[in-house]
Amino acid sequence: MTIFAMLLMALGAAFLLVAAIGVIRLPDPLQRLHSAAKAGTMGTALMLIGAILSGTVDASAKGLLTLVFLLLTLPLGAQLMGRATYISGTALKGIKDDPLDQLLDRTQDPGTR
Repeated sequence: MTIFAMLLMALGAAFLLVAAIGVIRLPDPLQRLHSAAKAGTMGTALMLIGAILSGTVDASAKGLLTLVFLLLTLPLGAQLMGRATYISGTALKGIKDDPLDQLLDRTQDPGTR
């Protein structure tokens, strides 16, 4: 069980590394947010499950409640931050056809005028 827990924690660390590289390398705020939210959530969850299995974190209440809290709040927070970024008028790179153009009002970014 300890080896399996260590593998989960190593896989979680790899996901967190990918998330960090994505935040640094991706050009667009929405792409950086996507990288941090998806890979970061998966990496954190895998590391927490590994810690629960290794006995580092109490598996009965604290560990499972923390896992549920992370899985509920991180994607929701990322979606709200992405919506706020889009509505604020931030320049989007790599998007040719904006599917939300007719649905949401955007303020004009001063850098794109």
